Amino acid sequence: MALAPNVYDAEPIPEAARAEIDRLLQSGDLFRYTAASDAPVTLLEQEFAALMGTKYALAVSSCSAALFLSLCALDLPRDAKVLIPAFTFAAVPSSVVHANCQPVLVEVGENYRIDMADFEAKLPEASAVIISHMRGHTSDMDAIMALCDAAGIPVIEDAAHSLGTVWGGRKVGTIGRVGCFSFQSYKLVNAGEGGIMITDDADLIARAVIMSGAYEHNWKKHDVLQEAFARWQNELPLYNLRMQNLSAAVIRPQLPEVARRVRDGRSNHDYVAAALNSSPWLQVPDALPQEERAPDSIQFNLEGVANDADARAFAEAAAARGVKVQVFGLSTDNARAFWNWRFIPGETPDLPQTRAMLMRACDVRLPARLKQAELDVIIDALLGAAEDVMSETRAYGT
Repeated sequence: MALAPNVYDAEPIPEAARAEIDRLLQSGDLFRYTAASDAPVTLLEQEFAALMGTKYALAVSSCSAALFLSLCALDLPRDAKVLIPAFTFAAVPSSVVHANCQPVLVEVGENYRIDMADFEAKLPEASAVIISHMRGHTSDMDAIMALCDAAGIPVIEDAAHSLGTVWGGRKVGTIGRVGCFSFQSYKLVNAGEGGIMITDDADLIARAVIMSGAYEHNWKKHDVLQEAFARWQNELPLYNLRMQNLSAAVIRPQLPEVARRVRDGRSNHDYVAAALNSSPWLQVPDALPQEERAPDSIQFNLEGVANDADARAFAEAAAARGVKVQVFGLSTDNARAFWNWRFIPGETPDLPQTRAMLMRACDVRLPARLKQAELDVIIDALLGAAEDVMSETRAYGT
């Protein structure tokens, strides 16, 4: 039997990064504001903004930092309510809490996207909205933006998993007021850690730049309207969430690889999805019509699985074949299960639709670098595990 592929290692960092890293190590010039101009972080911001077609970008220490700074830059009142999907990573509600705001969780359906009826019902109480394109699944951004624009409510896009995804011809992350991306190792572009935020709003980015740690007059090294900065000099707290030059040196040569990684990741996902959908027990939700995904993993639901024991048995059978399956709601202390976010003030909300989905939703890493033979091993493991567990359950009626 063929060995299952290693799905956790990232692609090699392009060789072009080596000379720049060596230069930085020789000079010790790692702080983004030491150079008079053209520091690696500054160049990354310019190149990423150009890639996305936005005016401004700010590179920071993580996507979580980008989300937090976005909320702070919106200057929301203390305890303002911020709508977030109930299916997201714990860092998203954490960023809301850090910004002294209150997360309000919105139901998510079995296709992993926001339930628009629940969203519309809760929107009147919100001061802002964070839309997590969780695991690369885009909710109905046309409907969301229409409702939020009509109500004057700003939208932040958590696009940590969605670099390269397109919605209705527009790049995800450019649809709302701010878009936030991740460069953590499991994402499309890998720096180990790191994040970036993009926007066309000069005043918002100026506030975020200062709060990120551009103290004194370091903000003058950012390509933003200087009068926007001058309004906020010494008026804002500093959180020191900057990116350093080594990270930017690792990221920059990967940007030309994004289109190829998106193409390969989408092809891999669709190949595996077609095979899984041939099983009566596994179902991969379809993309919405406006959505062109850029996936780095695959999610699927267990169909006709009535009890948790069978869902766990499926995950164990896949693991025995070398493929790790995470069932979101059954994985101990999973950071994507909303009932584990006990740091949110108040009682855990009753979200039956999201809870039911999480109890049967499975997650498998599927990096763009995998070849068809490796994908076939993953497919065989998942189909075989389903056949073993579900066929036996059906045969014995348990």
